[in-house]
Amino acid sequence: MKLSVVIPTRNEERNIVRSVSAFGELVKRGEAEVVVVDNASADETQSLARGAGAAVFAQGPERCAQRNRGWREAKGDWVMFVDADMEVPLATQEEILALIEAGSADALYVRETRVGKGFRTKVRNFERSFYDGTCVDGLRVVRRSLLERVGGYDENLTACEDWDLDRRLLAVGARTMVTSGDLYHHEEELTFRRLMAKKKYYSGTVDDYRRKWPGDPVVKRQFSPWYRFVGVFVEKGKWKKVLGHPLLFLGVLFERFSVGLVYLLNRGK
Repeated sequence: MKLSVVIPTRNEERNIVRSVSAFGELVKRGEAEVVVVDNASADETQSLARGAGAAVFAQGPERCAQRNRGWREAKGDWVMFVDADMEVPLATQEEILALIEAGSADALYVRETRVGKGFRTKVRNFERSFYDGTCVDGLRVVRRSLLERVGGYDENLTACEDWDLDRRLLAVGARTMVTSGDLYHHEEELTFRRLMAKKKYYSGTVDDYRRKWPGDPVVKRQFSPWYRFVGVFVEKGKWKKVLGHPLLFLGVLFERFSVGLVYLLNRGK
């Protein structure tokens, strides 16, 4: 089997069928499997995932442990990590398989489009379009042999675990590429208030990641106000896109400032 898709869940009955079913064609062809790892859901997540064709396991307490359980249970030579509120179109799946077959990369970044309504969704998509393949992106498709080599996710981390995995994969020489196709991140119910609450939850453990990588130049850039507010938006000629959409960029700066403030107020708590 070429690809194992690992989805960590907790009370995701509204999303899980869509996320699992998106891989139905590849599963039918025997080219993929879907592994759901559930953290004590109190709703119908597990039964719905099984009904949609996923193998289901139970694991907690956080998503690092869930993802590690998932790839260790998986049978594929490659592992793709997605969240329950994500949907990967068949065209993007086919592209991933083609890149795997070509053997020109060991890990893939996958472009992302947020699905929702209104100006905030446009702002979030505009922001996300600057991150592809940068140090604030996160690898989603990885050779299983590389996961085994680096030990998967660090279960001592609650926040920034994807950045940490990237740092270790790149340290052992992983070759990376960015897909041309997107996955869809369904954020129809993600209000500004819910986003800030989510950032608050993870802010208290961000420093665990920073302490793990003292003096690392990439980690410094990830938390650099200059890079996060300016650098990532102007490097490699991307400033032209900023000039073309000044209102969207102002929206990005407002959200970035809000997230930064939440982090400063809650770090170490």
